[in-house]
Amino acid sequence: MSNTVRRLSVVLLAGTLAACGGAPEQGIARGKELFDTCVPCHGEAGGGNQALGAPGIAGLPQWYIEAQLAGFQAGHRGYQAFDTVGIRMKTMSWSLDLEGDIASVAEYVAGMAGVRQAPVLTGGDPAAGAETWGTVCAACHGPDAAGNEVLHAPPLAGHADWYVLNQLRKFRDGWRGTHSGDGWGAVMRTNTIHLDDAAIANVVAYIQTLR
Repeated sequence: MSNTVRRLSVVLLAGTLAACGGAPEQGIARGKELFDTCVPCHGEAGGGNQALGAPGIAGLPQWYIEAQLAGFQAGHRGYQAFDTVGIRMKTMSWSLDLEGDIASVAEYVAGMAGVRQAPVLTGGDPAAGAETWGTVCAACHGPDAAGNEVLHAPPLAGHADWYVLNQLRKFRDGWRGTHSGDGWGAVMRTNTIHLDDAAIANVVAYIQTLR
């Protein structure tokens, strides 16, 4: 390539970037802009929508939001044919296609005020759930369900009970935690595989006492 052609290419590239505004600056402002694509399911305040299977996400730790979005993009979540909610989220995650987009929207969502999730489920024995929590769950999620970043365990206290119930069932039934690239999910799958519906309902009822 001659120097003249090379210089022309540089000028054309610069003009194209200028016309398109270049790559957007990442950060809170970019995250707020990206969150517009989340609103139809998760709501303007990030409080979630049970009818759509969309959990409340406002105020969740940035590391957890980043990890889940990356998992959806990589296909570690939303891979099971019957998991229509997960498939929808996986598809939406692909719109975060610029470097830094995931971190930006995660930072914005983490900075939102948490929306208190009122319990909607009935039944479940919190006392029995406390026993399961102490022997199965507390080692990773903590005795108060506050989570542990090192162990990739999210906070569960304050999460919507219906969402926790659904996710525990997904792990148990192999809808999550069985993808070869999801090592931490596999740990969760191991911990839930022996829980029947009653045990899951009990532990969810116990988690609600930790709000």
